[in-house]
Amino acid sequence: MDFWDELFGTQPDPPMAVVLVTGGAALLLVLSGESWRLARNVITIVHEAGHALTAVLVGRRLRGITLHSDTSGVTVSRGKPTGPGMVLTAFAGYTAPSLIGLGLAALMVAGKITLLLWVMTVLMLAVLVMIRNVFGVVSVVVTGAVLVTVSLVTSPQVQAAFACLVAWFLLLGGVRPVWELQAKRRRRQARDSDADQLARLTGTPGLFWVAMFALISLGAVFLGGMWLLEPVLAA
Repeated sequence: MDFWDELFGTQPDPPMAVVLVTGGAALLLVLSGESWRLARNVITIVHEAGHALTAVLVGRRLRGITLHSDTSGVTVSRGKPTGPGMVLTAFAGYTAPSLIGLGLAALMVAGKITLLLWVMTVLMLAVLVMIRNVFGVVSVVVTGAVLVTVSLVTSPQVQAAFACLVAWFLLLGGVRPVWELQAKRRRRQARDSDADQLARLTGTPGLFWVAMFALISLGAVFLGGMWLLEPVLAA
């Protein structure tokens, strides 16, 4: 089987035990302390990638992405400072991990495990081009190297388990930052957050946008989880 056949072919679903174990591991990671702080860098990469991709799609000029060691990040684009394009760009960050996790879950249930891993790898390469600081480069290169290693070196069983873990982590990991955002907003520590930028752009309260982020992230967990757990639920 050549590379293209493997990429677009269908691989066997992982055993249900693997789906359950990786889901539990992802949940523990999201609920942990120091482990979450490290893993959250991946969520930040996807968050900023969501801003960047949306900015390009709505016709804004992408200037660069900066990732910080405190797991925060900034995506800078140029264009009209108001209007639908800016609203969509600001909205895309907190929803990106959950929506990409949902897309990965769809690829998992379709048996496109190799394609899933390479989609993530291409995403890392696209982000790397726009990174503008050393920490950001290191973070993206390390993440991309892990994806490439798993895709090229490991067995199909390991690839399936890793892909399932990534899908679960993005689904579950998309929820906690929304809660953290609102906690910071209550302490008045996030005056320039995406929700507050959206509030200024639209005249709608920031809490409304936090609720929208939460609705999408929880909806993605429910739908993606149903897809991944379908064999168990159907039993």
